[in-house]
Amino acid sequence: MSEFDLTFKLAPFLDVHLIMPLLEFLEPRKLFDDKSIRETQRAILSQTNYIDNLIETYPADQVPPELVQKRETIAKEREELKAKVNPILAILEQDAVKESLTKVLKPEEFTSFLENLQTNYNFTPDMLDTLYKYAKLQYECGDYMSSSVLLQYYRQLVPQHDLKNYLNALYGKLASEIMLMEWDHARDDLLKLRVYIDANPFDTEAELIHQRAWLLHWSLFVYFNSANGRNEIVDLFFHNYNYLNTIQILCPHLLRYLVVAVMTGKIKQPNIIKKLVSVIKMVRHSYHDPVTEFLTCLYVNFDFDDAQEKLKLCEEVLTNDFFLTACLSDFRESARLLVFDMFCRIHQSVSIEALAKRLNMTESDAERWIVDLIRINRIEGAKIDSIHGVVAMASHTNNQSVHEKVLENTKSMVNRVEQLAFQLKDTKFRDMKLRPTHR
Repeated sequence: MSEFDLTFKLAPFLDVHLIMPLLEFLEPRKLFDDKSIRETQRAILSQTNYIDNLIETYPADQVPPELVQKRETIAKEREELKAKVNPILAILEQDAVKESLTKVLKPEEFTSFLENLQTNYNFTPDMLDTLYKYAKLQYECGDYMSSSVLLQYYRQLVPQHDLKNYLNALYGKLASEIMLMEWDHARDDLLKLRVYIDANPFDTEAELIHQRAWLLHWSLFVYFNSANGRNEIVDLFFHNYNYLNTIQILCPHLLRYLVVAVMTGKIKQPNIIKKLVSVIKMVRHSYHDPVTEFLTCLYVNFDFDDAQEKLKLCEEVLTNDFFLTACLSDFRESARLLVFDMFCRIHQSVSIEALAKRLNMTESDAERWIVDLIRINRIEGAKIDSIHGVVAMASHTNNQSVHEKVLENTKSMVNRVEQLAFQLKDTKFRDMKLRPTHR
């Protein structure tokens, strides 16, 4: 299963702190040898101030002396910055100041607000830099609660046209909430980040595409832990052409998460599988895995035997995927429903034995599952003949008019032309290396 693990494809789009939960998830699953995981964890931890955690990865008698020295240096720096930040927080936590900070200030109001802070509260510009340094240090040390509060203040005090600092504050606040698993707050921060990115304050189209790619990856943490998150993934990843094109250009591996979100989402949208399969076909040369191939086998090749084998692999893939392991049961049920639906569209009479084989179920379990499916979904014309062991489907005609077919095909052609034009325009960005925003 290691060949289907996406951790090292996701990592370039994530802050190093967000990579740590993925590595912790991988460790007990033994997809990679212990030495490889340990070395990767050390490489990640060395980019943070998690010194105690980094020291724990070494035997007691092999701890590098420079790590012990670094721990002392960081502790001293935290104390010094804390002493400088306390007076700043005393200003920002006064009732009058807090009330102003809760308002959405216009540019001219923001300027007068800062002038008021400087005049009446002795607030100086260097205090803002100190606040950010301490917030970043707390984040690097793993004090995400403190970092979240400090970055909330910082984000309110930095003008949006200050691209680097404001964007860093957005990413830092979102990362803190993700690490705290405060999903409601993280969802709000994700929306703020998306609004800012979609406003396109960047100098180049390449930077805009890269930022969209980062947003898509960070959103996985939020949406796969939210009640309606899978439907929100479909809206962001699939129904927004800007983000769908970003996936096709820079990160086609995200199609795995889109497929699972589409198949397991609570809201079933007409023709969405058909449209998704078209996207999968377009990028198949650059990315495919058992999850995307399952739909290809079913809707392109109509190869039920291969789809059955892919479904078995899908269950292993989801079990070992950090974001998808909780979706396994829903995915399995949805996949079986798709196989059943497609099989019955092609055959008017299907043996329960053949269906059970393709659904990876025993014959008795398959019969009970089909009975429940027909009863719950009220499938018209479907009957089970227990004596002969078959499911009989009444023949049905396609009620779609010629006009509707032409209209649907025309829309597909327009969308396809738009995607091809965008890909041609941005081919030169395909191999560009990404650089992290939150540092």
